[in-house]
Amino acid sequence: MISSDDSHSRRVFFSSVCALLCVCLSDSSAPVIQLRLAGEKRKNYEGRVEVFYNGEWGTVCDDDFSRSAARVVCRQLGFMDAESWLPSAKYGRGEGRIWLDNVHCFGTEKSLAQCHSNGFGVSDCKHSEDVGVVCTSKRIPGFKFIRNQASSNEGLPVQVEDVRLRATYSQRKKIPITEGFLEVKDGGKWRQICSEEWTQTNSRVICGMNGFPGEKRVNTRPYKLLANRRKKNYWGFSVNCTGNEADLSDCKMGREIELKGNSTCEQGMPVVVSCVPGRAFAPTLSAGYRKAYRVEQPLVRLRGGAMIGEGRVEVLKNGEWGTVCDDNWNIRAATVVCRELGFGSAKEAMSSAQFGQGTGPVHMNKVECSGFEKSLTECQFNRHDLGCSHEEDAALKCNVPDMGFNKRLRLNGGRNPFEGRVEVLAERNGSAVWGSVCSDSWGTMEATVVCRQLGLGFASHAFQETWYWEGESPDDVVLMSGVRCSGTEYTLDQCLHHGKHIHCPKGGGRFAAGVSCTQLAPDLVLSAQAVEQTTYLEDRPMYALQCAHEEHCLSKSAETADSNSYRRLLRFSSQIQNNGLSDFRPRAAHHSWVWHECHRHYHSMEVFTHYDLLSLNGTKVAEGHKASFCLEDTHCDEGIQKKYACANFGAQGITVGCWDTYRHDIDCQWIDITDVKPGDYIFQVVINPNYEVAESDYTNNVMKCRSRYDGQRIWTYNCQIGETLTLYNVLMRFVFFYLK
Repeated sequence: MISSDDSHSRRVFFSSVCALLCVCLSDSSAPVIQLRLAGEKRKNYEGRVEVFYNGEWGTVCDDDFSRSAARVVCRQLGFMDAESWLPSAKYGRGEGRIWLDNVHCFGTEKSLAQCHSNGFGVSDCKHSEDVGVVCTSKRIPGFKFIRNQASSNEGLPVQVEDVRLRATYSQRKKIPITEGFLEVKDGGKWRQICSEEWTQTNSRVICGMNGFPGEKRVNTRPYKLLANRRKKNYWGFSVNCTGNEADLSDCKMGREIELKGNSTCEQGMPVVVSCVPGRAFAPTLSAGYRKAYRVEQPLVRLRGGAMIGEGRVEVLKNGEWGTVCDDNWNIRAATVVCRELGFGSAKEAMSSAQFGQGTGPVHMNKVECSGFEKSLTECQFNRHDLGCSHEEDAALKCNVPDMGFNKRLRLNGGRNPFEGRVEVLAERNGSAVWGSVCSDSWGTMEATVVCRQLGLGFASHAFQETWYWEGESPDDVVLMSGVRCSGTEYTLDQCLHHGKHIHCPKGGGRFAAGVSCTQLAPDLVLSAQAVEQTTYLEDRPMYALQCAHEEHCLSKSAETADSNSYRRLLRFSSQIQNNGLSDFRPRAAHHSWVWHECHRHYHSMEVFTHYDLLSLNGTKVAEGHKASFCLEDTHCDEGIQKKYACANFGAQGITVGCWDTYRHDIDCQWIDITDVKPGDYIFQVVINPNYEVAESDYTNNVMKCRSRYDGQRIWTYNCQIGETLTLYNVLMRFVFFYLK
């Protein structure tokens, strides 16, 4: 007698055997197919799944498609795995036949053709149901691509495991490597490409992949002499690129090369590519690279990114910076931006404000680029349909040259790879040694550069004592001191420092500099409109300002003022929103907050904002400051829950998508202008002025307004975030003011 459990076990066993048998049978009977990822891609390892069968390209329907099927597709294309799959023609509608429908895979099949389906060409789908996949960027080591399944491979996408420029021995110490033999890795072996049909447009694509914006012609004579002395191992195909591709995998395979040992490519030689680096990466004899550099007046910039060559795309139009909508945003348009900024082609075109939301207008929508434009501003775009919000801000990641930045710096002793004591590699007495960095003047800006140089994201904290992190170098070896960074540098040694003349009174050891890094950061932005609409004057008696006086919120003349005298206060409201990707939290822990008896509240930050009135030449004529006695979520965007409230000694901070409002009637929410004479001024507000808390973008922490004071009234106008008022704007506003 057989029990029900035995019966169930047998059914499972036989079904497993049948499944295995089906896979084995399909291994021998399934047709050989070629796959590619096509469509409106935003990175090179994603796209619409297309199948080459019976001499014709076609698509795959999304009915019954699964992560297992996506995994088979990605692995057949040489990627390690699949991240996800997308239905409903997310990468655009394909053309031609829909070759496969109702695809069922176990995930272990070698080819999509081995998966169960309705059969090739049997489908009731439309191209609105074309499926797409997103693969991991890592390639399978030693992968051999399926080819020769048709009479010719011409027109198929180039599929290789890796690409590199192999410099000659005399050039290998140069940083970056801009020239060398081109080699592709296929089947686990590095191979050269025959130059007989190679073009400059092909070289342009290779240079872009290696982080360079352009290519140049090269003197091949010394390379030919060198190649003649070496054994060659050619790849079996030529390559056809149009020049606007972001990656070699977007190019097409050309004519098949007959491999005849050293007789292969008799009319040519191994391809040599020479690239032109962007100005920030141009090699010099002294340092191997130029110092970090900013264009005087760029038309395009990146904001919100932690790494070099990544961020939210912003464009300058009519003197005002704005963002780009992600409608139709693709890797071709992103590549135009990357090359314009001195980087290579784009690694990824990103959408949905993945580097945080910008401010100001959305200048461009539905951007269409050919890929050969010198600037994004030359591309076609919709000038009228700008119905986008900042939730749709476009962003990107660029290919950047391998500068070896992370080889000259390391973190030691931390609990994880994102924190530790900072150690630098320097030459002493003819040998390279590791040592610590003096923590005098060490702060958030310096930590920001360290995290960027190591590719670890944003700075979370800067530490001036690291006795709890033991480094590998001796405690007394300090190799860098007096470090002062602006925060824009690529490497720590680009910052100001003492050079070889080390001066560190405290010494290394427990006072060595340390950092902790994070992948996400907040980004505070002040509402210029709220300031402009709420500015007014109030005359307030001195006896009612004792608490404010105690907090140093009045000008110096208040020290000797009579208690019955009045102070003239420029009052206003400020609304500060967190547009970043993580919450803004005060650095000090609860236990270190300072209780202020006068106002009955805690100070969680020494200074949260600076308020200043400046003359037109930038001289400070009046000042105020706002201690952060309470950081909380006053209001939040729809669907976002408030986290922070000051009541009952609660946690302080500003949640992503929320804002903290300081009303005009709160003490210290003013500038004391009692001693200011009538005239024209600049009203300035700076958030997080001491960089006490790390943010993804500090350039939008400054707001400047034009102000006119006649002794009794004040007008505030033309408030701008992030950028200094230009002479043109000042003049135009003066004209408008007088005409009014």
